Amino acid sequence: MFKKPFAWMSPAGRKARLSVLIFHRVLPQPDSLFPHEVDARRFDEICGWLKSWFNVLSLDEAAIRLKAGNLPSRAACITFDDGYADNYQVALPILQRHGLTSTFFVSTGFLDGGRMWNDSVIESIRLTPLPALHLDSVVGAGFADVAVKSTQDKQTAIGALIDRLKYEPVVERAALARRIAGKAEVQLPENLMMTSAEVKALRRSGMLIGAHTVSHPILARLDRPDATAEIAESKRVLESLLGERIGLFAYPNGKPQVDYSAENVDVVRELGFDAAVSTSWGSASVDTDSFQIPRFTPWDKSRLRFAGRLLGNLRRGTA
Repeated sequence: MFKKPFAWMSPAGRKARLSVLIFHRVLPQPDSLFPHEVDARRFDEICGWLKSWFNVLSLDEAAIRLKAGNLPSRAACITFDDGYADNYQVALPILQRHGLTSTFFVSTGFLDGGRMWNDSVIESIRLTPLPALHLDSVVGAGFADVAVKSTQDKQTAIGALIDRLKYEPVVERAALARRIAGKAEVQLPENLMMTSAEVKALRRSGMLIGAHTVSHPILARLDRPDATAEIAESKRVLESLLGERIGLFAYPNGKPQVDYSAENVDVVRELGFDAAVSTSWGSASVDTDSFQIPRFTPWDKSRLRFAGRLLGNLRRGTA
């Protein structure tokens, strides 16, 4: 039903358009705090659709063929950001069952028991036994009496706190998240991210691994030496771990001119990567900058709406 419109919108050759889908987590079960987060059942359904509608390629091959003008029709790639443990534990078996490949972009500073700052916030609010948190002394005015009793309270609190902390400097952001955990009186989980062994197993399974900085900073907020160090060190760590060259990079958060700058793109190119991906909506064409390949994933739950939004994204082209 959908192959023909996808083939019309994404033909083979020099007029090809590449769809790159982005995911972060695949939860074992639905999460009441994040009802729209992808879980195993839903990811299995999405993989079935993608297998049926697209020619799913590895991102390294797709980037080369896009520039060469010889992509197949209905070309698509699957990617994951950050390095969550459920990527290996939940997503990988589903991908294998469908015969699909994916690229996993890993922030190396969180391997082996690390935790991203936003997850510190999320789990603090999820796990706290308190009905309210008094956080004005931690994050400032407007957070004096944060209700965290109901699911809706928790969702509101998480959204507000993440918005408040997101663009703080890396060290300060992590420190604020730890202080929130202290106020919440919780013991935070230490198994949310992949281990080094799991990253190696992902690669052995045939999946690709890409770099995603060390500490997931907003690169546009860093000076050139610090941004370069974040990008280069993540590449070095992964190359040492896997014993191979790492050619793919994903910008943290990924919005052009907001989360990363033209200077950051130059750094990625100068460090010897082959291609990089953003989170700007759209599809890629032969004219797209290989170091700013857009990505998009529909949030719709029905097959018809999911396909329709992917077709709309193909029509959008490169943002």
